[in-house]
Amino acid sequence: MAARILITADAVGGVWQYATDLACALSPLGFAPTVAVLGPEPNAAQRAPVEAAGIPLIETGLPLDWLCDGPVPVREAGEALAKLVREQGFDLVHCNMPTLAASGAFGVPVVAVAHGCLATWWDAANGTKLPPDYRWQRTLTEQGFRAASRVVAPTAAFAAVIQRTYGLTDLPLAVHNGRRPLCVGKGEPVDCVFTAGRLWDQVKQTRLLDRVAARLPVPFHAAGALVGPHGEQVPADHLEPLGLLSEAELAEWLVQRPIFVSAARFEPFGLAVLEAAAAGCPLVLADLPTFRELWDGAAVFVAPQDEDGFVAAIEAVRADPARRTALGEAAQARAARYTPAAVARDMAALYRDLLEPGATLTRSAAA
Repeated sequence: MAARILITADAVGGVWQYATDLACALSPLGFAPTVAVLGPEPNAAQRAPVEAAGIPLIETGLPLDWLCDGPVPVREAGEALAKLVREQGFDLVHCNMPTLAASGAFGVPVVAVAHGCLATWWDAANGTKLPPDYRWQRTLTEQGFRAASRVVAPTAAFAAVIQRTYGLTDLPLAVHNGRRPLCVGKGEPVDCVFTAGRLWDQVKQTRLLDRVAARLPVPFHAAGALVGPHGEQVPADHLEPLGLLSEAELAEWLVQRPIFVSAARFEPFGLAVLEAAAAGCPLVLADLPTFRELWDGAAVFVAPQDEDGFVAAIEAVRADPARRTALGEAAQARAARYTPAAVARDMAALYRDLLEPGATLTRSAAA
């Protein structure tokens, strides 16, 4: 009988794509995945590929930790999820919100995947310790790592950050994220610049990109929300904001192979970069350990705070069509490594190890 895997997800950000792509890729490998949705309900476009693949969705109505004001609702959500696991007989939980594992109440192996966390984000954004009002999130995250059977990170670079931040004895296992290509074929390259992501998030450096846009002779389009869930907002005086795009709308932009730019000064992985690379877009990226790990030799790198450097790099790519084509081809070739099938293969091997008779159910991941 196929092992039943419960994968947690939310419909707000990139975790949705990660979780649902993984679930669809796991089915042919002898697993029976179910996606448990926390936070807001997924829309029809988000549901469609999952339902078409026959993957069950459970809308739990449980809250997301980063939208809570304290630890009690998050602990209660973890306990409710553990009850669901017991009642429906799941064999393993793949937890994309590690705080849910803090109670250690699941009774089955738990894989905690660290896509990001408030403590590491805060350090990158502010360079200071978390304020007292937010420290409960760090505490629950560390408890979740401690209770998990295995901790996973989307890059080796971020795994090292997680280990250092939380004092983990064991280095988290690095399993690169994957994404199915959004585009089929290629259009004629368009002379413009493009970025996508949580534009309101200060570590994405939208303000810097806005200044860069003011200095370019071509449009610089930006897809994503300018206003965050807690009222965070950034101006876009020179960028050309596109708002939130559906997959189909994003594909229409990427198929034109604009120069894709990310100036993020913190990024555990970067699914938007992967989507652009898979479409053959030339990449101009902040020189971060994660981006170097994934894209070294297939992108142009600029120091994260170097406005002049981003302008110069973009203009150099624009001025050299042969280099632009070569960069796009290199990015696309590299993106072929990072697929849902590759993620599913690595995660399936981990699941099998944890489900082997006699395997240790949980082990301390922190000192």
